[in-house]
Amino acid sequence: MRIIALTDITGPAWIASAAEAYPVGAAFLGSELEIQVHPATRRQGVGTRLLDAAIAEARRLGRRSVVCTPVTLGSPGDAFLAARGLRRVLTLRYTRLDLAAASPAARPAPGYRLVAWAGRVPDELAASFAASRRAMDDMPMEDADVAPEPWDVARVHRVVATVANRGDLLDTVAAVDEATGAIVGFTELVVPGSGTGDGQHYGTGVLPEHRGHGLARWMKTESVRRARRRHPALSGLLADTADSNGPMRRINDELGYRATHREVIYQLDLTRPGDETESRQ
Repeated sequence: MRIIALTDITGPAWIASAAEAYPVGAAFLGSELEIQVHPATRRQGVGTRLLDAAIAEARRLGRRSVVCTPVTLGSPGDAFLAARGLRRVLTLRYTRLDLAAASPAARPAPGYRLVAWAGRVPDELAASFAASRRAMDDMPMEDADVAPEPWDVARVHRVVATVANRGDLLDTVAAVDEATGAIVGFTELVVPGSGTGDGQHYGTGVLPEHRGHGLARWMKTESVRRARRRHPALSGLLADTADSNGPMRRINDELGYRATHREVIYQLDLTRPGDETESRQ
C-alpha cells in the first residue's frame, strides 16, 4: 500500500492506494481533518498511515492541534480515533423537525423587527450583517481548539456563492434593533435546490448585548414558517447543537425538534509544554 500526497487548492490531501493501484482511503487536512477508509480495507493500517501523514504535515505547518471532522458516537471512526490517542473534545446533538407536524410559535420582541432574504444579503444590510457574525464567537465549543474567524462582506458573499454553486438555496432571517437599525442576530437555513427532502440549519446567533429578549426563538420560528411557505414539498429541518449549549437545545426542544443521533469531535494537541510561545510566533 502506498500513501500518495496530493496538491489541493484548499489544503493538503492524501490517497491510500493498494498494490493493484486502486484507492482504498483518503485524507484531507483543511481547517479540520477528514479521513475515509473503504470498509473492506479497515483494520489493515490504512487509516493509521493516513492519520500519521496528516499529523506530520500539521506539525510542519506549525499548527497547535489537529481537529477532526465529527464522527458518529459508537461508530468505527469513533473507536479508531480514540484508539490512536486523540481526545474527545466536543459532543454534538443532532435533531430534526418534522415540518408536517410542526407548529412553532414565538412572541415578537419589543424594540426589534425581523427582516429576511433569500440568497445574497441586500447591499444596504451587508455591512451590518457581517458585523453581526461575531454573535457566533462565543458559541460553546467545549475543549475544541477552534478559533473564531473574522467576517467581512466579502466572506458573507463567498458563503452564498458556495451554497449556490452546489445547487442549494440559502435563506436568512435577521433581527434588527429598531433604535439603531443594526442587525443584532440571525439564523440561516440551507434548502436543497429541489425544494424536497430536509433543509439544514447553518447557524443561529444573537449578539451578547441583545440576548435575553427571545430573539433566537423568534427568528428560528420565522425561519421555519418561511421554509413551509416557500418550499411546501420540504419534509423536515435538521440542526446540530453542542451538548453544552443549553439555551439553543432548549429552543429546539420547545419548537419540536427531536433527537436523531450524536456525533463527537476528536482533537490531537501538537503543542508540547514549553513550545507554546514558539508555535505562535
